[in-house]
Amino acid sequence: MKVIVLGAGVVGVATAYHLAQAGCEVIVIDRQAAAASETSYGNAGLITPGDSFAWASPAALKTFMRALINPDLGIKVKLRWDPRFFAWTLRFLMECTQQKSQDNTRKKLRLAIYAREQMQQIAEHTQIDFNRTQQGVLYFYRSEQTLAHGIQYMQFMADQGLPIEVLDRQQIVALDPGFKGSADKIAGGILCTIDQTGDSCRFSRELAAWSTAHQGVQFNWQTTIQGFETQNDKVTAVLTDKGRFSADAFIMTAGCDSPLLLEKIGVKLPLYPVKGYSITAPILDPTQAPTVGGVDDDRLIAYSRLGDRLRVACTAEFAGYDRSHKPKDFSALLTTIKELFPQGADYDKAEYWAGLRPMMPSSVPVLGRTQRFSNLLLNTGHGHVGWTMSCGSGKVVTDLLLQRKPDIDTSGLIFQG
Repeated sequence: MKVIVLGAGVVGVATAYHLAQAGCEVIVIDRQAAAASETSYGNAGLITPGDSFAWASPAALKTFMRALINPDLGIKVKLRWDPRFFAWTLRFLMECTQQKSQDNTRKKLRLAIYAREQMQQIAEHTQIDFNRTQQGVLYFYRSEQTLAHGIQYMQFMADQGLPIEVLDRQQIVALDPGFKGSADKIAGGILCTIDQTGDSCRFSRELAAWSTAHQGVQFNWQTTIQGFETQNDKVTAVLTDKGRFSADAFIMTAGCDSPLLLEKIGVKLPLYPVKGYSITAPILDPTQAPTVGGVDDDRLIAYSRLGDRLRVACTAEFAGYDRSHKPKDFSALLTTIKELFPQGADYDKAEYWAGLRPMMPSSVPVLGRTQRFSNLLLNTGHGHVGWTMSCGSGKVVTDLLLQRKPDIDTSGLIFQG
């Protein structure tokens, strides 16, 4: 079977790998010059089943209202006339019941844990290096009150089988000596022991190169998708600025551009971009930089150590398809990370980045065939945990395409439009 993968972020590259492993002839199309040049380029670097909570929850409306008046909050909303945002918000609010929030979280956790297993298999099979660490990820809190709330909150994950450990201040410093100079700012934390860190951009580019060399996957770079040819219930070709590409099947892995491309052929997808910001700074003093990936839950920033670099990410901003950034967008992030690890990295030499997360109202990605076109499958909408889920969703979609039973229960993950 000849399959075209539409998009070469981490989800698209992982999907191409699994398709090739299954014996498919695989072509990947991407508008950038290299893999993972957009959303997958500068994320927090966390591979976190422990962060599988659905964003839509009973507390979401309160957080939304706070975001309108507090510019330093990790959630930001730019109010403007945007029909896509209004439609998405209505769907999001419908997902904010306690029952739906828990159901959506279970779906995400199921896929995230499976994806962890698939990532391990890929890493062992290919031996690619992507600055991976497997020491867990620390979710820490600055007060006894927020720590108690965090423990109660994370108990839901523990009840689903996620292994966690509650740590006091001294145990956190013992786990990560980088906190020695800022321990007084921390009340305690929760270590999700199966969480990991790694560079999704490096993973994507190394896996793309490996897949080209060992599997014959063909990557078409700097190729912009302009439309599709269809006949009856099938897509017959994708039309690009470099010509026409035909195949037996097509997998949509274009992240935030997925709904824009799908609407060209009458498929509606309620996905909206959510902007995030990050910096990547060279490690200055290895003994004062963090060694374990972490999340400052009170300040809503996340960080990871990627070899000799420190990656720090924050913010969920609803600003449409605007990918621009300015220095003040990073002020809260820099204030927090300098407070925690003041000598850990050379922040004056940091690379600044902003990207868009493809978020569904339910926070759950959509996988599988579209009803309108039997040979067009989706693998998109992973939101803030695309890096975490990528290796699993790629395998699930490969199985669905080849009419094999996936290894996990896919209920609630399959696209219904």
